[in-house]
Amino acid sequence: MIEKVENAKSQNRLLEILTSTKGKYVVGTILLSGLGIALPRIFHVLAGANAGATFLPMHIAVLIAALVFGTVSSTIVAGSSIVFSYLLTGMPSLARLPYMLIELVIYAILLSILNKRFNSYISLIITIVLGRVLYAGVLFVAINGLGLPTYGISVIESIITGLPGIAVQLICVPFIAKAIKKGIKLNG
Repeated sequence: MIEKVENAKSQNRLLEILTSTKGKYVVGTILLSGLGIALPRIFHVLAGANAGATFLPMHIAVLIAALVFGTVSSTIVAGSSIVFSYLLTGMPSLARLPYMLIELVIYAILLSILNKRFNSYISLIITIVLGRVLYAGVLFVAINGLGLPTYGISVIESIITGLPGIAVQLICVPFIAKAIKKGIKLNG
């Protein structure tokens, strides 16, 4: 009998932790990190080797995290998705990993900040435009200031190739983020 009471208390405590705001942030961040690893694999299997550059699946998890949970969560999702994706799948290549990490962290921080001032659609549009400009600046400094190789990275080419992914982001990400917030009952 005492064991049952203790077991019920520990189950209630776990439920209490998981349903707290902090628990929702932690679990949400972990799940979105997993999504950031899984989506690129799914896109590559379904749409081929260039699906990542075309549909930008890793960006989706980061952008959702930024809209739902904010800067810390989305930055963690960006970093963990890139690193664990590389460790588990070899993608992105080690040469491109730092550039993609910087790109995703730029988007995570920008969207988190802008979403506090504007609605999610306006924030996302500004983030996509300003994020590309900042990323171009990072590449410029890396290449011209530090003499690092580009590994074929071109911001203009990535925008053109990634137009379907940008369209998916604009259509789906705010809707998904709103549904998640409503579903887990986060304010905002």
